[in-house]
Amino acid sequence: MLQSHGIATLLFDLLTPEEEVIDQTTLRLRFDIDLLAQRLAGATRWAQEQATTRHLPVGYFGASTGAAAALVAAARLPQLVTSVVSRGGRPDLAGDSLPGVRASVLLLVGGKDELVLALNRKALQKLHCKTKRLIIVPGATHLFEEPGALEKVAHAAADWFAHYLTRRRDVGAAAGASSSPSH
Repeated sequence: MLQSHGIATLLFDLLTPEEEVIDQTTLRLRFDIDLLAQRLAGATRWAQEQATTRHLPVGYFGASTGAAAALVAAARLPQLVTSVVSRGGRPDLAGDSLPGVRASVLLLVGGKDELVLALNRKALQKLHCKTKRLIIVPGATHLFEEPGALEKVAHAAADWFAHYLTRRRDVGAAAGASSSPSH
């Protein structure tokens, strides 16, 4: 869906295969938000060094604890990350980093995922970014397994990124920021 909107994508796991095995037993590493955010920031810096991607704006799409890691990384890299989308995420786990997020933030939550919805509402209040929004997908549960639910999420995310990534990049180019473009 993102690619059909002209958005380049990079998909990767924040845990190594060995860590995944450990985490399946302990559930510890998936909640190590600092570790996950460090890895995401590292991947962002790597992408910035590549000739084919250095000119592109950066947006993060995260689910569950990956959304918290995306918000923490966005707060650490405000000059690079222009937008964050969270699907059924746990932005509350970003804790003290929430007020430091400058990227536009879209929180997508299932209407039947009451606990995560409440956590997202609280996190939304702690975000001080200029553009933020919570979209509730009616009838959807945590994993958005209901017919059509993931499609709604995909469309909302693609529209959000298409608007905020393109817009931010164009503003930077108009301001003559070619030596330090927004990614």
